[in-house]
Amino acid sequence: MKIAKDRIIALEYQLHLGDGKVVDQSEPGQPLSYMHGRGQIVPGLEGALEGMGIGDAKKVVVPPAQGYGEHDARGLQEVPRTMFPSNAELKPGMRLAAQTDGGEVIPIGIHEVKGDTVIVDLNHPLAGKTLHFDVTVKGIRDATAEELAHGHAHGPDGHDHHHDHAHDHDHDHDHDHDHDHHGHDHDHGHKHK
Repeated sequence: MKIAKDRIIALEYQLHLGDGKVVDQSEPGQPLSYMHGRGQIVPGLEGALEGMGIGDAKKVVVPPAQGYGEHDARGLQEVPRTMFPSNAELKPGMRLAAQTDGGEVIPIGIHEVKGDTVIVDLNHPLAGKTLHFDVTVKGIRDATAEELAHGHAHGPDGHDHHHDHAHDHDHDHDHDHDHDHHGHDHDHGHKHK
């Protein structure tokens, strides 16, 4: 059986950014499980996996346009320092979670601290990066009717024991600039596949 649309794939992977330093990887003995062809991993990796079989291994280099997009300068927003806890020590490069007016938690980065204001970065932390994957296919099976209806992989036996959405990625990199950063919907999920 080969990797094809709507099949459930078990994938071991390591990710680095060109320097060999691993920034993300699957847990030992716990490969990533996803439904192929549904945009649940970055497009450049998903396309490269098409047609691979169990036991196949590959190195895949994914440019930003096929990964998490280019870094968008419009994602840099200036917000009051008072939006952060007064005792928080803010430094460039920090990653924080912010809650929107609707209660959704979104990841933001600290780009620059300027006295009473802070420049935050709403881009995905891997935006603009070339992604280097080392992948091994550990399993391929047809999706169950329930999985097809739900649009994602369930447990190894196809039953929905719990919902793990950590691997979902919203690849819509448009920014709504008529609102402050609370208005942004950045559900990037922090598994960088």
